[in-house]
Amino acid sequence: MNVTHEGFAPDPLAAADELLRRLGSQRTEPAANPQLEALSLAVSANLPVLLWGEPGIGKSAGLQQLAAGLGVPLETVIASVHEPSDFAGLPIIGDDPATTGVPMAPPDWAVRLATAGRGLVFFDELSSAPPAVQAALLRVVLERRVGSLSLPEQVRVVAAANPPSSAADGWHLSPPLANRFVHLQWTHDPRTVARGMAGTWPAVPLPLVDPARVPSAVARARGVVSGFLSARPGLAHHLPGDAEGRGRAWPSPRTWEMALRLLAVGYATGAGQKAVAAAVVGAVGDGPGLELLAYLEQLDLPDPDRVLADPDAFALPGRGDRQLAFLTAVVSAVQSDLTRRRWEAGWVVLAKAVDAGVPDVAARAAADLAALRDTDWPVPSGIDAFIDLLQLSGALPNAS
Repeated sequence: MNVTHEGFAPDPLAAADELLRRLGSQRTEPAANPQLEALSLAVSANLPVLLWGEPGIGKSAGLQQLAAGLGVPLETVIASVHEPSDFAGLPIIGDDPATTGVPMAPPDWAVRLATAGRGLVFFDELSSAPPAVQAALLRVVLERRVGSLSLPEQVRVVAAANPPSSAADGWHLSPPLANRFVHLQWTHDPRTVARGMAGTWPAVPLPLVDPARVPSAVARARGVVSGFLSARPGLAHHLPGDAEGRGRAWPSPRTWEMALRLLAVGYATGAGQKAVAAAVVGAVGDGPGLELLAYLEQLDLPDPDRVLADPDAFALPGRGDRQLAFLTAVVSAVQSDLTRRRWEAGWVVLAKAVDAGVPDVAARAAADLAALRDTDWPVPSGIDAFIDLLQLSGALPNAS
């Protein structure tokens, strides 16, 4: 037997562990990767994300890298091996249940995240979770509620699933659970894999919101989504007829709100078009998402904050759908930074719609803008064309 100078036998696995440590030493490099950017965009928007992909293509590794880049803890929960009570909480009898009720004790991973105050919770193998477990996850995913514990707002939710055809005991996701996620298709690039085997993987991009862009980003996103749904009201809610479609992304008021968030964060961070497109389609589904993207390409709205700074210097868009989207964005911009000067500038903009012969397009925006009025502000001249409408609706009771 070989004996070390300290009198102990050498660890037979020490050299093997050192070899594995060296293999595990990797670095990252900036690289264009729309699926990683779409994931980061949805996480920044604080929307639950579901990564769909075949086993073994790096979904878990991407989450680990994202958590490391954000500097937050990552808690991985294999959804398929848990019971519904693991997410709904286990009842704990207190001293006086008749007075205090029976609290539902949360699991340890939820307590750790609540203690940290921020982090990522990763629900893996979601498509292998039976319907009862999926039902228990509804409140966790949407409300961040685990038993009697509320997770902090800065805890992000990400999940991963294999298609039912390749999942162990795979199930289609229930429509209520599917409708709570941004669905991203996770694929592998052979060139990226080859580069990774050499020790270098693409870095997960971390989009940073530019505070100076926030007001116009919110206004622009509101105008786009509101204008699109006004033109395509049939897409506001559509539940697919087949089980597979209901278990993926589909349009509903909830998912359109998600698309609105994604667009706003995309505008405020300067995210790439491919990443924004993947995230928006992942929220509302292929058909509605692609229609919205086509609508966006043709829209080209002016910056509402720039228009409010000099309302006399702009020309109203010619198309009716662009006019509606733009006027909605202008009112939203006024609301986000409400001053008398900006409010009055909004009426100058709406007056141009009247001059262009489309007062009906501006009517709804006029009612919303009037509702923002401080009672101490005088009525501007630009409001004259809307006086009768606003008085009938009660939006401007003090108009004179």
